[in-house]
Amino acid sequence: MNPKEIISQGNTKIKWLKKLAQKKHRRQSNQFIVENLTIIHDALKSGYDLKELFVTQGFIDRYKEKFEYLQKESKVNEYSLIDEDLNRYYSQLDTPSGITAVYDVSPSSLDQDKSIVYLNGIKDPGNMGTIMRSALAFDVVNIVLDATCVDIYNFKVINAAKDSIFKLNIIEDPEGTWLKENKGSLPIYVANSNEGVSLSEVKGDQRFCLVLGSESHGVSDEIIKLADKNIRIKISNKIESLNVSAAAAILLYGLK
Repeated sequence: MNPKEIISQGNTKIKWLKKLAQKKHRRQSNQFIVENLTIIHDALKSGYDLKELFVTQGFIDRYKEKFEYLQKESKVNEYSLIDEDLNRYYSQLDTPSGITAVYDVSPSSLDQDKSIVYLNGIKDPGNMGTIMRSALAFDVVNIVLDATCVDIYNFKVINAAKDSIFKLNIIEDPEGTWLKENKGSLPIYVANSNEGVSLSEVKGDQRFCLVLGSESHGVSDEIIKLADKNIRIKISNKIESLNVSAAAAILLYGLK
């Protein structure tokens, strides 16, 4: 990679990085940014290349070996050298990392041989990202999101999801019809803390769809009606409920 210095906030690329903080611009361009060296490095090791790269000299000095790896393995021929002030100008982080990679959103489709996690109204970015990592850990590579979920390319989601953002098949269900259309093709299990059979009593199918709901409201009543089984996790009466991301990991482990 060859360096090209950028010194102005008025630069077209810097303006674009600033805009990519907003969901509408990510959607319009089918691009998103990552400001985490570990995610960028691990993604490249797994074959997911970036589109553009922005770094500060301080970053290069601190992470010389990993930066050399990025230069060697990426197919990008040029990187933008910026100063700390420019990095602070567009960064979504409280403490900018000194590195920013731009990625294209790749078209995705579900692997029909694998199980699915359906997310209904997951608002918290940290929970969303953690659920994604748990799904990948248990070989559930398909994620379906309804329209009430947080944007999957929100920077907080990405920081929690790590490189699972590149390794999962993620599709959206904007009209909320996916479960109705697919009922009968695989068992639908709804996580329900109020009622249902205990996880310990459920014999997991080879392929299933696990529905997880909002942190505050749970799964919608309309979706509960579509369930083949409502599943609950037995917990101590000293606590009301589990965090949805913790419940997701337990349920996925139990079902697999």
